[in-house]
Formats: sequence, structure tokens, C-alpha cells
Amino acid sequence: MEFVEGIWISTRARTWLDMSRLLPLADLVAMADQLVRLPRPELEGREGAYSTIEELRDMVARHPNLQGVVRARQALDLARVGSDSAPETFLRLAMFDTGLPEPELQLALYPGDPRSSSADLGFRQRRIAIQYDGGHHLMEAQRLSDRRRDKAFEAAGWTVIIVDKADQKDSFAAAIRKIRRAVKNSVADATVASGFANGD
Repeated sequence: MEFVEGIWISTRARTWLDMSRLLPLADLVAMADQLVRLPRPELEGREGAYSTIEELRDMVARHPNLQGVVRARQALDLARVGSDSAPETFLRLAMFDTGLPEPELQLALYPGDPRSSSADLGFRQRRIAIQYDGGHHLMEAQRLSDRRRDKAFEAAGWTVIIVDKADQKDSFAAAIRKIRRAVKNSVADATVASGFANGD
């Protein structure tokens, strides 16, 4: 509990745990992903994540008999830092459920360069960038920015796969087929796999 302006309120971590008795697993993972997500300070006015996976694990450990605690443990095993939205989490979980390799999240084209284009998910060794474009990506300025982002990856020899809200209607089945095809048709970059290069 936290004392805010004279009122005791539940912490975000405890609220997440309480929701474990009500939410489906995927939604609970998405909620955890948002709690541990690293913010963009220039856009959000905060520097740190709301919580960490370790703090959430500690919360679960302190309440071993709470209804929903088993689902909370399962959700933490699937939670990752790097999902910027719930649809990104749902896409990652759909990939996991179909046996695809776990993708890297917030994959920078040029690691270490703060101005580098980045992909929401992807496979560096296979040069596959996956972008989930939500509703705000329909705005003209954002569309231009997205096109520059995608061209940067394509110019570096990457395959770019765009996923959007329409893909959720079939639980990302069509998107998964595209991703699986791209993985199958790609050739692992041996220099990246061996650690001699970072894939840029």
C-alpha cells in the first residue's frame, strides 16, 4: 500500500497480483510487460519503470496462498522488458505458442546509436525486423517516420514485416505465417552468431 494525499491506495505491483485471479494469462503478461517497460522520458515524463520483474516476483512470493498466484507465476515467466504495447505482447506470445524462436525486443538497427531506427521485435542473426503499427501510425507524420524507419532496415538487407490491428482478428495467424516464412527463408548471419559483428 502507498499513502497518497491522505489516502491509502494499492501499489501497481499489488494491483497486478490482485488481477491475476480475474485476467486471462495473456492479459496478465501484457500488464506485467507494461509495469516493467522502460519509458521514453521525453514523451512520458518519467525515468524508470513502474516496477521490475524481481519486484513482481517478490510480491508473488509474499502471497503464496492468494487466489490466482499460480497464474501470476506463469505470467512472470513470460513477461519481458521491451514490449511497448499490449498488442506487441500478444504478438510475441502468439509467436511463442507456435514454436517460433523468442524475438529480441526494441531491436536497434545500429546498437549503441541513440538515433538508430528500431524494430518492435525481430531476429538480428536473420535480419528480420517486425513492426507492430497501432492506430497512431495512421497519422501522416508518423507514416512518413515509419517509412524512413523501414527503409533504413531494408537498405541494410533486413526483411521488414508490418503487423497491425487487423492481424489480431485471427489471433495473428496470418502474421505468424509471414514471420515463419521469413525465418525459414533467411540465412543466419554467421558473423553475428559468432559474435564478430552486431548485425548492422
